[in-house]
Amino acid sequence: MDRRTYTAELAGLRELRTEITAAEKTVAAAQKELDKLTAQRARRVAGLAGYEGAQAPAIAKASGLSVGDVVRIAPLLDPTPAAVRAAKAEDQAAAAAPVQAPVPVAEPAPQPVGALAPALTRPAPAPAPAPVVEQPAEVPEAPREVEDQAVAAEQPAPAAVAAAPAVAAPVESAISVASVAVPQWPMVEAGPRDLPTLPEGPDGARFEAVTSGLVSKRPNFVQQARATVFLDAATGELAVRDQVVRLALGAKTPGEILDAVLATAPGTERIYITAGAPWHDGAERYSTLKDAVAAWLNTPSERWTTAVGAGRDKLAGHFVHQRQPVGRYAPATAPDSATTEIRSIGEWFDADGADAATCRQAFTLLWQALRRHWDDVVLMGSPSQTGRDLWSRTIPAKGKWAGGYPVLSEELRALLHATGGQGRTELILPPRVPEQLPALVEYDRTFAYAKHLWKSPVGTPARITARTFAAMTEAEQAKALMSCSHWKVRVTVPAGWNHVGLLPAPVTGERAWVYPSDPGATFTTWAGGAEVHLALSNHLMPWKVEILGGLVFEDGKPLDDWGKKLKAAWADLTNLSRIHGDERQRQAAYLASRAVRSVLLFGLGGFAQRPRLVSGTTPVGEALPAGVEILGQDGEVVTWQRQAGFSRDPNAHPEWAAYVWSGARAALLDMKYRDGKEIVGVAGALHARPGTVVYFGTDGIALTERQPWPYRGEPGDYLLKGHLTGPIPHPTSQEQYLKLRGQGRAELAAGGDQ
Repeated sequence: MDRRTYTAELAGLRELRTEITAAEKTVAAAQKELDKLTAQRARRVAGLAGYEGAQAPAIAKASGLSVGDVVRIAPLLDPTPAAVRAAKAEDQAAAAAPVQAPVPVAEPAPQPVGALAPALTRPAPAPAPAPVVEQPAEVPEAPREVEDQAVAAEQPAPAAVAAAPAVAAPVESAISVASVAVPQWPMVEAGPRDLPTLPEGPDGARFEAVTSGLVSKRPNFVQQARATVFLDAATGELAVRDQVVRLALGAKTPGEILDAVLATAPGTERIYITAGAPWHDGAERYSTLKDAVAAWLNTPSERWTTAVGAGRDKLAGHFVHQRQPVGRYAPATAPDSATTEIRSIGEWFDADGADAATCRQAFTLLWQALRRHWDDVVLMGSPSQTGRDLWSRTIPAKGKWAGGYPVLSEELRALLHATGGQGRTELILPPRVPEQLPALVEYDRTFAYAKHLWKSPVGTPARITARTFAAMTEAEQAKALMSCSHWKVRVTVPAGWNHVGLLPAPVTGERAWVYPSDPGATFTTWAGGAEVHLALSNHLMPWKVEILGGLVFEDGKPLDDWGKKLKAAWADLTNLSRIHGDERQRQAAYLASRAVRSVLLFGLGGFAQRPRLVSGTTPVGEALPAGVEILGQDGEVVTWQRQAGFSRDPNAHPEWAAYVWSGARAALLDMKYRDGKEIVGVAGALHARPGTVVYFGTDGIALTERQPWPYRGEPGDYLLKGHLTGPIPHPTSQEQYLKLRGQGRAELAAGGDQ
């Protein structure tokens, strides 16, 4: 071989190398495509196993697999006759054990077939113990559970403590939270409550559908601001624009307040009462506070009448609520003209003694903070309305959801409403905790729900049956449980469990949910994926969870941008409340930061779109609308309320509220502090010693001892809110706990435990 031939061969070898490389890439791409198609075939085979009439031979023929391969993918499709399998199992058992006389046993009640979820327990993280950080006590929060009348039924004050459903062992007693002092409730037991299930056939298909023609769309208009003033009904001080005047309010009836305000500030459309609560004047004359409020709202006036609404609920002018009512009035001579509202500032924040001018300044700072993120922000009548309006202006203009987010079917929304509870409220009683508490230490999660908005379910859910779940690989099961999902499960508390309950169990009555924790207790419930995953993966002991069915959504970020902007506004106002040189401005900034919290909290609650509760009045002697509940009656009008069902609301997304609430309940038990991907700390009830947790209250915990939980001032962090030095008799009622909580906050603020 000469040099020329050698050089030519080298050139040819290089060309061959290029061709081989291209062929290898082609083969790799083909193999990748083959693997993808094979995995797709396996998923489809597993999915077909969810059909009751599925047959392994037919699936094997259609898929090109052997019957054995199909059975390995979906064991439920094993064509071996059940009698043969049973006989084989009996033969094996007979060979292994001596023959015994049969013992008659009671026939057990039939139970739905479930698929056992895998234990997902991982080793407990062991970060370096964080020092106990001295934390400032906050001003008491605004009421937690006030619902906007436009979107939700008022939540009645709980009247009973519910016991467990019929389970193998008794469960913990629980008491619902309240924002103010309430009567001591009797310890009345309640029975198990049946939860809805997903039906089969065409009826079930409606649970996997969206409402036709109903989509959450970005608005193409700007809300109109309303002329607003702030009135201290106790002193008569009115803050209007940049001045404060004192009014004579007479007997403080709605008509007298309207006359006095509009004489000073013509054109006023909204009046916020900052102090004085005139609707409670003379409340001792009525059997309930609600009756007193209804009577005040409907005080007869020659000059003013109840404003009529629009649409089907023309009589629903006022909203009757014990502490945050809304009165809507129009001139008696022109009832169809512009209305003036009387509202409570408590919808937004607890004024805590702030004067009317400071409350007005708080609204100014709130608007300024929000306007940095929304050019077209308008503060509407309630934080719920404001929150939903601001969210609608974050709907993406590009991408998959540029056309808006579809609204689920009414059947599915009703299911989520019935099975997706909100905050956990539970008072844990002796003997689970001591009769004499060594201390009562309160921790509260700062701006808690803002922590859980980064991911939310979107689109139409896929239904997962027990058979489908059983046919999944363990990795697929874990992925489904970690996705945005909602599950019907049968739960058993493991033997040896000595801590608080992890999953809610449904009961009848106003309590609605309890949290079983006795070893061996078994109950059926619905729960979000975050809670189910925690029950299977907690660092103490995995619970037994059987999947009876579920809904798995696509993971999306419909609330992420909204949440980030609200968190930024909250952070700006919180910092201003700490560093401003003027005391009044610091207080106004703090109140504004609490208002941002209300915008997020109640805006999220507005997505839940509970069945609406509308109220109205009818002159005495006239026929009442059908299906109403009478709230009260005076000499001239009857005040009533009625359920109005689910409205055709384009912003109804209970799947978002349910997912966030589930994540927040799970974080009460186990929350991890991260620096990037590294876990740098842990917090939550499961990281406290057994027997030290006394109370759960929506986004807070009370314990008998302090915890080494770091506080960075970020959303979701656990803030030390109160510390009451013991020994303290264990509270046996909500009223007693609230009294002790107040004493603990005062002691911490005074530094009495340092």
